[in-house]
Amino acid sequence: MPKPFSQACENNKQCILERIRTEFPAGSLVLEIGSLTAQHLTFFAQSMPQVHWLPSDIPENLSTVVAGLTDNTLANIGAPIPLDVSQPDWPIAGVDGIFSANTLHIMPHAHVELFFQGVQRTLRPGGKLCVYGPFKYHGAFTTPSNARFDEWLQARNPRSGVRDFEQVDAWATAAGLHLLADHAMPTNNQLLVWEMGKRPLPN
Repeated sequence: MPKPFSQACENNKQCILERIRTEFPAGSLVLEIGSLTAQHLTFFAQSMPQVHWLPSDIPENLSTVVAGLTDNTLANIGAPIPLDVSQPDWPIAGVDGIFSANTLHIMPHAHVELFFQGVQRTLRPGGKLCVYGPFKYHGAFTTPSNARFDEWLQARNPRSGVRDFEQVDAWATAAGLHLLADHAMPTNNQLLVWEMGKRPLPN
């Protein structure tokens, strides 16, 4: 398989890095959900060498992730793991951070809630979740181009589409996360940052 490439990843990786580099301190283990071409993860690993990065994707996409890492020589990138957010048992737990870009509008709507439930089981207390992508606010698109993008997504798969920020944040809150920041990003996207709250002590 030739090395995969996404122009969108190249276009947005620097602006994302500027926002997430303060969220994942040195020594962190950060899981990327939906690595695909591995361009984001590789760039972040080069720019944040004291953070250990773990790529993941659904099983049918894992060969693309592997191809994206063919010439990787960075010691702070782990072997990619299969991860389907709709499954109750994720193959890792106790990570310090989770990053995901352009995934919530691709996965089926029902899987977005399961995504946050999986984050709750996987992210340690005090850990950060950073999600990049387009969102609607109060049911309205932020731009006409995002509305057209939503139409295109749903034509491909009616279960996909640009998500409502309020619904997404409600699922995050139910999973024990609290919103720290909602950064406006280039090309009509957002970078949402949540922190996992402390879990209650067992009785």
